[in-house]
Amino acid sequence: MNLAGIIAISGKPGLYKVVKQGKNNLFVQSLDSDKITPAYSSDKISALEDISVYTYEEDVPLLELLGLIAEKSNYEATLSHKEDKKKLESFFEEVVPNYDKERVYFSDIKKIFQWYNQLQNVGLLVKPSVVEEVEQTTDTEVPTTEKTKKTRAKKTEKVTE
Repeated sequence: MNLAGIIAISGKPGLYKVVKQGKNNLFVQSLDSDKITPAYSSDKISALEDISVYTYEEDVPLLELLGLIAEKSNYEATLSHKEDKKKLESFFEEVVPNYDKERVYFSDIKKIFQWYNQLQNVGLLVKPSVVEEVEQTTDTEVPTTEKTKKTRAKKTEKVTE
């Protein structure tokens, strides 16, 4: 599961993919639509790779947590973030039984389920065996060719005496 370039912007719904970087902003594309919008340096931007969930032992990175949710739900869509509080908390506790209940708020749990379902709908969460099969088929089907670098002949200077 590679979620490089996937970000969350505080105050804006959903997840975004970084398209390119400008002078004072980023241009991001919503995962739900093909709409490209700017995200300014004043926006609070969080990369999914940098987010983790508090536990009583070590913090669990979000990517690992999303993988655990995917395994539990057989890489299918899971509970909606609009479900009952008890359902979401009990499912979350089955996935991460030792999460810190004082520092992980219910709004955080809802956001994790919303992000998981959004990533699932886009197709970014797939079984590792499927990813390996795709990588193996692309390796065997596409021959690798090395490009040779052309060098110019050096100009010779005429020396006149």
